[in-house]
Amino acid sequence: MEAKKPSESHTLMTDMVLPSETNPLNNLFGGELLARMDRAASIAARRHSRRITVTASVNHVAFNQAVPLGSVVTVEAKVSRAFNTSMEVYLDVWMEDRYNGKRSKANEAIYTFVAVDEGGKPTEVPQLEPETDLEKERFAGALRRKQLSLVLAGKMKPQEATELRALFLQD
Repeated sequence: MEAKKPSESHTLMTDMVLPSETNPLNNLFGGELLARMDRAASIAARRHSRRITVTASVNHVAFNQAVPLGSVVTVEAKVSRAFNTSMEVYLDVWMEDRYNGKRSKANEAIYTFVAVDEGGKPTEVPQLEPETDLEKERFAGALRRKQLSLVLAGKMKPQEATELRALFLQD
């Protein structure tokens, strides 16, 4: 199976925040943003794997900036690392100010997807070859995040987490 570049999974979804999607402060509901991010991440994972993909976990979400009513919101998703059957997808959420058009990063998230066949059985995905410095940084961080998750879930012994050992232990 031939490796792919993150650019091959790149997904952009742009939409406007409508009144029915806001809370009493006239900001986008967090759950609405999560749904948008899940859809964009799913498309990115499917583009990478060319398989049906299912959300395995939402590993990180940061709601750094409120997104007001009328704002233009762009969710940008790319596969940041591929493992055997799973893929980490990194998302950046951009907001365009409704008055001056200035674009700023509002939020970010990291999702994990698993590729499955028509019967729902996990199936192998292509590896990923990062190109840019940011892609390489996110690629390296994905292994640390995966190992930490496995250690916390009791599925990996801390001493087996090579990336975490390098961060915290001196051999």
